[in-house]
Amino acid sequence: MINPLFERLALLTGNEGLEKLKKTSVLVFGLGGVGSWAAEALVRSGIGKIGIIDSDIICASNINRQIQATSLTLGLPKASCHKKRLLEINPECEITAFDEIFCIENAQNFYMEKSDYVIDAIDTINHKLDLIETAVNSKATLFSSMGMALKTDPLKIKTASIWKTGICPLARIVRQGLRKRGFQGDFTAVYSVEPPLSNEASAGVRTVNGSIVTVTGTAGLLLASLVINDVTKQHL
Repeated sequence: MINPLFERLALLTGNEGLEKLKKTSVLVFGLGGVGSWAAEALVRSGIGKIGIIDSDIICASNINRQIQATSLTLGLPKASCHKKRLLEINPECEITAFDEIFCIENAQNFYMEKSDYVIDAIDTINHKLDLIETAVNSKATLFSSMGMALKTDPLKIKTASIWKTGICPLARIVRQGLRKRGFQGDFTAVYSVEPPLSNEASAGVRTVNGSIVTVTGTAGLLLASLVINDVTKQHL
């Protein structure tokens, strides 16, 4: 019997596709403006098991683009807070929240070798490169988000092999970093071909990048779609 939560989805995927989604395990690293929407879409699409990873605390500046950030969740850990929200959507989903950052020293904590897919939505370069290498060397399929800050046009978001990305400054840094490490693998990147806008926002001594939910959310939904379509082998 089909879970009534996913009756509309089953009309597209068929019962077999829905069952495949239920048996799929995904890790989402980074629950910001991109990753939080990816996790949300996956749970709303019948994914059976998901790990969500982020060490940050929700602050007011997150509200404009991060789905778990509201006036009532300020000061709460992003991962634990999002787990509560996701369980309200689908109580049958097996959700593990990690209120910690990914680094090479704790990579074993996330049991990547037992996951089918990894979504990379983190920004810290060294950790991002470590995650990419670890994921590609595991059996999991990796989908990685490049830079979505300083962009306003969601229609400029594309997918390509990391080696065929262009314009995006973060993608360039990632390619350079991987080459320096001798990395010869490949994976699909979600990136924008929109040239970055000028950044006028700053906080104290640290410059922060402007961002908008219509872009970051679109990237997150596209990452989730890559997983869903690959599992069901359909273009929904």
